[in-house]
Amino acid sequence: MKRREFISLLGGAAAAWPLAVRAQQPDRLRRIGVLMGTAESDPDQKAMVSVFTRALEDLGWKEGANIRIDRRWAASDVAGLRTQASELARLGLDSPDGRAA
Repeated sequence: MKRREFISLLGGAAAAWPLAVRAQQPDRLRRIGVLMGTAESDPDQKAMVSVFTRALEDLGWKEGANIRIDRRWAASDVAGLRTQASELARLGLDSPDGRAA
């Protein structure tokens, strides 16, 4: 997947997420997984994750208060992406409709 396509995909997901988030904000801590196919040191990708986090905060979701964001970086390593995706799946993240996945 090319970098621009990946950024567009992430942007689309970030745009759709707030619609589900507005539906209800229960008292329990929600878990969100973010999987990036680049190195953590990549400034563009760090900026994208930062924008995503700020957008959630604008909607009333604050990390440590009512959400936990589990970030994983795979540095363009396909095997690493699979490993990180499996790890995130085992964490019991919440789905956009509010149910635990």
